[in-house]
Amino acid sequence: MKFGVNTFIWTESFTRENLPLLPGIKAAGFDGIEVSLFDPATFAAADIRRGLQDNGLECTICSVVGKDVNIISEDAAVRSKAKTHMKSCVEAATEVGAKLIAGPLYSPVGYLPGRRRTPDEWSWAVECYQELGPVLAEHGVAIAIEPLNRFETYFLNTAADAVALCDQIDHPNVGILFDTFHANIEEKDIAAGYRTVGKRLKHVHTCENDRGIPGSGHVEWAGVFQALREIGYDGWLTIESFGFALPNLSAAAAIWRNIEASPDSIAFEGLRFLKRNV
Repeated sequence: MKFGVNTFIWTESFTRENLPLLPGIKAAGFDGIEVSLFDPATFAAADIRRGLQDNGLECTICSVVGKDVNIISEDAAVRSKAKTHMKSCVEAATEVGAKLIAGPLYSPVGYLPGRRRTPDEWSWAVECYQELGPVLAEHGVAIAIEPLNRFETYFLNTAADAVALCDQIDHPNVGILFDTFHANIEEKDIAAGYRTVGKRLKHVHTCENDRGIPGSGHVEWAGVFQALREIGYDGWLTIESFGFALPNLSAAAAIWRNIEASPDSIAFEGLRFLKRNV
């Protein structure tokens, strides 16, 4: 397996100014970073790629969709714009050298219309990713769609629903990001959730139940690691958390306190825990 860390721990948007973080990340024993990609037009792909190469690190991409690029919007024009946006994200990922884009790539995080998803919304999501499939194949990039907890989305919450969506999309480059933080809220048994995802699993976020240091809370890690071994997963284990004083991220992730002594401790102590136990 490979060990990654999401740069949201330090910054809202990873740019040239953040490249000095990379030597310390490499020295700690990480294999790569996960950087955010929201606007392909302003993404610092060339700078990040050089920084990765200089430090012997790899990269994965995390992303979300906004209301103007919502792939399940009732507005056909918005859905069309969303497909164009996703293709641009794939091209930007290729430019930075990433082979994976992961996240809740269906509707805006936090959008809760007060109802269940509709059959039309489900069909629009399937249609989008079926159309995107050839672009993914051409660039050698995979998409890992992430179910979130019920307080952040109404569209996709569970392992079983994520599998059903990917089964209907039915493209080898489209799979699932399964995050222990969200699974801790939505699954009866987190390890069983990983077994449910099975062959569709393309990415793992190893996050504690409070988004603190992995291993310091009540996520049943032994069961999670055993399930990953059983399904033969050998991809990324990426620690995702958020800095305590980053206004936009704090608001989006509901971080209202210092979760640990420092954001650094989540990354570096978390990595030591993962390496001892995987």
